[in-house]
Amino acid sequence: MDPVLYTGRPTDCSGRLEKEIRTYDLLDELQIPYWRLDHDATATIDACHDVDVRLDIEICKNLFLCNAQKTDFYMLMMPGHKKFKTAKLSKQIGSARLSFASSEFMEEFLDITPGSVSVLGLMNDKNNRVRLLIDQDVIDHHTFVGCHPCINTSSLKLYTKDILEKFLPAVHHEYTIVNLPWED
Repeated sequence: MDPVLYTGRPTDCSGRLEKEIRTYDLLDELQIPYWRLDHDATATIDACHDVDVRLDIEICKNLFLCNAQKTDFYMLMMPGHKKFKTAKLSKQIGSARLSFASSEFMEEFLDITPGSVSVLGLMNDKNNRVRLLIDQDVIDHHTFVGCHPCINTSSLKLYTKDILEKFLPAVHHEYTIVNLPWED
């Protein structure tokens, strides 16, 4: 892991994917400040532990879900170490059984791959196929959110308020607050 915590985009973007560069372009255009940490690929929330420590935040768990018919798609943002209970969420949003959506839909709608799911991927969802669900604990207890810039070899620390008040309106996405329980 690169031990350096950077402010803003890389000065040299050579070797970086276009979707990552587009993420920095949009954040800069919206005047959203962020801190960046470059690191080895992190495919799971557990692999993000060192990133959490370096960024002094808790990385949000971002899950890409769909209903059984594969007609409704959701991105769930929740605290990284909270357990996901599909039945509790399904009831709150009035959906039939939810499951993890396939990587094909993830790439088609969000231009991201497994292990890189991020609220920032909504910038690529031009047809609003993905509904954003945010656990109340993220809004109430997280001044900052940590997420990937559409690729899991960098992580960003952003103000939660900037995501809600600047980023989401700019990419034409609203959000639904859900209340997921901690361990029973």
